[in-house]
Amino acid sequence: MINKSHITPFLNQVKDLFSETFSTAIALLQVTIPAIIITKILEELGLVIYISRGLEPIMGLMGLPGSLGLVWATGIFTTPLSAMAVFAALAPGLDLSAAQVTVVCSILLIAHSLPIEMSISKRAGAGLLPIGALRLFGALAYGMILHWICSSTGLWQEPAQLLFSVEPGDKTLAQWSLTQLHNLGLIIVIIFCIMSIMRLLKGIGFLSLLERGLKPVLPFFGMTHRAAPVTVVGMILGIAYGGALIIKETTTGAMNRRDIFSSLALMSLSHGLIEDTLLMMAIGGKLGGILWGRLIFSLAVLYVLARIMDVMHRQRNNIEDNNI
Repeated sequence: MINKSHITPFLNQVKDLFSETFSTAIALLQVTIPAIIITKILEELGLVIYISRGLEPIMGLMGLPGSLGLVWATGIFTTPLSAMAVFAALAPGLDLSAAQVTVVCSILLIAHSLPIEMSISKRAGAGLLPIGALRLFGALAYGMILHWICSSTGLWQEPAQLLFSVEPGDKTLAQWSLTQLHNLGLIIVIIFCIMSIMRLLKGIGFLSLLERGLKPVLPFFGMTHRAAPVTVVGMILGIAYGGALIIKETTTGAMNRRDIFSSLALMSLSHGLIEDTLLMMAIGGKLGGILWGRLIFSLAVLYVLARIMDVMHRQRNNIEDNNI
């Protein structure tokens, strides 16, 4: 006989999963559908060509066509999910390599949702200018480095395997609309699968294991033990979670200003390590670039920042000693 006490929690989990997917999908469609329509209008008016030319110098530094600047710009001001929809509309006609898709996925992971996430960082105690510059220039720098590595070694130069497609015969608005609905449906399925995986990883204790693995490493990069747990949460689950915890810690005085800045700096470059990485893998990003390479780059940048802050702290102490 089936034990209802075992079935009920499972059914509640399934219900919560579908509810979360539905609410995420609604929020996604509210932002994404206007972005797709605007992209289509720009294409029909021929403005994508001019926008591409304007963005080409920046995107060209990372080995990307200028039109993918629309994808990054969408991600910067909205969310990676909205950027995925614009990517779905543009990418099939661009003949991209796996390396190029990995680069665009990587810069999206570093610099996205800036209006929302920068406001969280500001409330948590970090300046808008330094964190904003770190995310934008950090994304550009990592994109350039990753492009150089891939082009120099021949890594991931095979044609990208795209989930999204545009039928060669698409000429009518109805056909275009059906294609976009298909692509949006794929994105919603991806969201559902990733949410399911995240719940599974949390249930089996993988996220806790990852947290324990990262925690001893972070003090080496200029953070005290007080900042490590909060930073790990932000890196794994995202800035919204990590920033909220920092805001809570600052009210109690548990974290000093350097801890706050270092924590938010590392979160800014590497956050959502599981969920966002799975999202970008789903559209063709290679794990070595969007996760491991990004994590190594983020830790290297923070190490340099920590050494710079050490030098500035010593200089300030020397000046204060000389004035006594």
